[in-house]
Amino acid sequence: MKKIGKLYLIMLSLLSFACDPFQTKIGNEVSLYESTALNNEAFPDTLKVMTWNIKFGGGRIDFFFDCHGDRVIMKKSEVLNNMSALADKINEINPDILMIQEADVNAKRSAYIDQVQYLLDNTSFNYAAYAPQWKASYIPSKSIGKMNSGNAILSKWKFTNATRIALPLIKSQNSIVRYFYLKRNILHVKLEHSGKSIHLLTTHSSAYAKDDTKKKQLEIIKAYADSIANKKENLILGGDFNSLPPYSKQTSKFDDTACTNGDFDADDYSSETQWMQPFYEKYSAAIPINTYKTDNKSHFSHTTDKNKFWNRKVDFLFTNGTFISKSGKTLQQWMQISDHAPILVEYEL
Repeated sequence: MKKIGKLYLIMLSLLSFACDPFQTKIGNEVSLYESTALNNEAFPDTLKVMTWNIKFGGGRIDFFFDCHGDRVIMKKSEVLNNMSALADKINEINPDILMIQEADVNAKRSAYIDQVQYLLDNTSFNYAAYAPQWKASYIPSKSIGKMNSGNAILSKWKFTNATRIALPLIKSQNSIVRYFYLKRNILHVKLEHSGKSIHLLTTHSSAYAKDDTKKKQLEIIKAYADSIANKKENLILGGDFNSLPPYSKQTSKFDDTACTNGDFDADDYSSETQWMQPFYEKYSAAIPINTYKTDNKSHFSHTTDKNKFWNRKVDFLFTNGTFISKSGKTLQQWMQISDHAPILVEYEL
């Protein structure tokens, strides 16, 4: 305890006397990418859109935050093997638009491999936009070290603009934890081609907030999407919302729960059963709510236990436009690629 207290005082002193000593502050920064070899892609009448939390190229390695293991850092060979598997599955589906969460671009834990550039260079995508949500020159906790991880949108066609919208931080955390912790966002890009335009938004809300932070984040995400929809402009919103749909038969005590100290416990959604309802009321969903209500299990998209099946749905795609009927799928067959299953749908322009 004395050692922890001394470290706390040292960190507090550093933060008090320097504005941003570990460079964790994130403004409106967005990075734009191009593939090293651009492909000439015709613009279709129907867009195949996919969202996937790629677990920073971690595959099904048991990391400390899931409490099934204690890994923090990966070898470069592990990251490359996992990224190769991701690219293979993406190429199998060949989406036109891919929204990804938990993409590392310069992080010690993933051998400093730029995963956005890797996917551009190993798939048919040409362009990408990236917005950080966890950034630091050094994170002392568990020797995580350097971190730059966030959300990205990949496309076969160039974006006309890209914006990062900050979401609220977890207010119940102490100042040091909050300084080093994730700063969630919405990444917004606009795609214009052949006289057609669409706004693409991806997000990843808080997993471990014990206060009302996640609810406020979801309200801001919804309001931001509404600000576009209310102008009669088309949008697709997707990502990892870390919340369950209405009509979820199980909302707590999941069979993959291993954490007991409360820091990384995301096991109880019983007070959140209606938090996603406003999205379903305003927008069409890739997996319609009645489809999910009839059969929860076929649309589960997440588990922390690689030896069990998906046990909850936290990943979504919504639009104020038109998803082709029954085209929405939860690709549950790739359990060993990530701790999330991708969601796929066809959008009619």
